[in-house]
Amino acid sequence: MKVSVVLPAKNEAEGLRRTLPALAQALPGAELIVVDDGSTDETAAVAASLGARVLSSPYSMGNGAAIKRGARAASGEVIVFMDADGQHDPAHIPRLLARLEAGYDMVVGARDGSGQASLGRSLANRLYNRLASWMTNHDVKDLTSGFRAVRADRFREFLHLLPNGFSYPTTSTMAFFRSAYPVDYVPIRVDKRVGTASHIRPLRDGVRFLLIIFKIATLYSPLKLFAPVGAGFFLLGAGYYTYTFVTQGRFTNMSALLFSAAVIVFLIGLVSEQITSLTYNRPSRP
Repeated sequence: MKVSVVLPAKNEAEGLRRTLPALAQALPGAELIVVDDGSTDETAAVAASLGARVLSSPYSMGNGAAIKRGARAASGEVIVFMDADGQHDPAHIPRLLARLEAGYDMVVGARDGSGQASLGRSLANRLYNRLASWMTNHDVKDLTSGFRAVRADRFREFLHLLPNGFSYPTTSTMAFFRSAYPVDYVPIRVDKRVGTASHIRPLRDGVRFLLIIFKIATLYSPLKLFAPVGAGFFLLGAGYYTYTFVTQGRFTNMSALLFSAAVIVFLIGLVSEQITSLTYNRPSRP
């Protein structure tokens, strides 16, 4: 199999100086593509000097946009996505490729606890994994890992679903599960990033957390989220109606509101389920 390695990079000159030589050693002959996402440092020059093909953006479009550009440009049958900051060890790539050859369409490098940026992110990722496992009925070991190997033709089917910003790993993983493309996980070690450490903002990351939770649910099976919420409203309405009937002998507006909310939420989930099915049944282009 011909392999292309895509590295989205924004101001990662230092990380590339370590990552690209290691890639050349681990995968001699592989196509190396660095997508320069509007960097203001020497990212593009360093990548080109180390033998990588460079795709440069005039301004930053986001990690997901860089992934999409790299996936379109890659000529390999298999695409490996990894970070350019030195966290991912290219020596792990042969293990990912071996699992692809065993029949999987996507193989993800699953980080251990030491590979998380902070305790908060570690806890959040555990919740993502549990929610995704419940939604898919599969054991999802690392939903948000950016280190993965995929069959190029399968991955390109879902480019229209990938966001330009964060959480392309979440979207692509759930899309593969939804489409019955087998996914596997390989445990990996994650090193400390090279260069400036990432900054965590509680408000921004909190909003991001909620968005990913809803995205996981709505990407895979919306009814699995909306049905329990609708059932909750129905049970609240029934309980409140029982209380008011026993104490006051009447049916109140609040009970009517809760019953109405239950029906509306369930119907929204039903419609969302149909829309999701149409999205994944999108006919492939010739």
